[in-house]
Amino acid sequence: MTLGIEDAAQAVDASRVMELLPARPRLLALGEPAHGEDVLLHLRNDLFRQLVERHGHRTIAIESDCLMGLAVDDYVTSGAGSLDEAVERGFSHGFGASPANRELVAWMRAYNDGRPPSEQVHFAGADGPLEITGAASPRQALTALHAYLAARVDAALLPCTAETLDRLLGADDRWTDPAAMTDPSRSVGRTPEADRLRLLADDLTALLDAQTPHLTAASSGDEWDRARLYGRTAVGLLRYHHWTADTSPGRIARLLGQRASMMAANLLAVAERGPALVYAHNGHLQRDVNRAHMAGRPVQWWNAGAIVSAQMGEEYAFLATALGTIRHRGVQAPPPDTLEGLLYALPEDRRLLDARRLAAALGGAAPAPRVSPWFGYAPLDPAHLAATDAIVFVKDAPAGRTWWPPAES
Repeated sequence: MTLGIEDAAQAVDASRVMELLPARPRLLALGEPAHGEDVLLHLRNDLFRQLVERHGHRTIAIESDCLMGLAVDDYVTSGAGSLDEAVERGFSHGFGASPANRELVAWMRAYNDGRPPSEQVHFAGADGPLEITGAASPRQALTALHAYLAARVDAALLPCTAETLDRLLGADDRWTDPAAMTDPSRSVGRTPEADRLRLLADDLTALLDAQTPHLTAASSGDEWDRARLYGRTAVGLLRYHHWTADTSPGRIARLLGQRASMMAANLLAVAERGPALVYAHNGHLQRDVNRAHMAGRPVQWWNAGAIVSAQMGEEYAFLATALGTIRHRGVQAPPPDTLEGLLYALPEDRRLLDARRLAAALGGAAPAPRVSPWFGYAPLDPAHLAATDAIVFVKDAPAGRTWWPPAES
């Protein structure tokens, strides 16, 4: 078996990734099993550079707030602001503290410098404006969408004024109360004002669609893309807040599914612009259904990767990443009878494995599931191998400055 696994392994290289896939994907999804390990982000950066320079990729989308990510895209495409400001303002979930993320932004800006817009690389946040503790106010998305439309269509077509939106939105801290995640009664998601805002968001996005011929002619490509982003984010956030206020047994599953749906919509929009690399947790990008135990009950939901794969077919490819050890987190060498234990026996530090050839090398044997002592590391599930295109295996994560989880988490 070991020899068969060695035969399935090769160097981690963008061209070799492309060779093992059945078709050239528009979205190449690279998952990570844990946040906060820069060894994985440096590998991601290397792969993205190769994809840009050899295979024409022009966008990287990562698991971060889609609205905050606009600050990074502005910086890398036009030099707006500074590197410090882009990193500080352009990442959510504490990811701006990563030296590897800073390195990525700096490289993208240097690559774009002096290039025409058609040849520039872009940055996108794939996640909604969401955190574990709750969701953002819909103010930014709603008001930006309204302002875009107000500047380009007859005022008589608008369903409301900016003043009406401001009055209905109220104070932003009403929307962001972290207590609402565990106490639905604290959420404003089903108040009369929120219900009215959901209807207005629907009307504004419907107007955006109805005026597509005029708006695309009257806007740059980036302006149109951002207007659509504001529209789907406003609608998505209001749905999320609506289900935050829910008291039924399906509440958690609906919230998880809504986040996945928002992420999938962002990824599909990225795919429209051309080949892109997507980077997020394995659980967001895998094709298999997610299952967990939350709030005292089992829940399951289809993640963003599953949704996108169902719509894009072979134009979506998924590479799962696994780590052998994260010793500074207490994750020691994997047991030899686990899938990661078999990969850990390979002599090289980083290897790319064709999932189909790996499955053949296993010969129908089912490796034991690995159990991680640290909540932040999700081991490979051998049952997911059939729905994975390739595995990127990194032997060890070196100890270093820990930047995740953020101090406030």
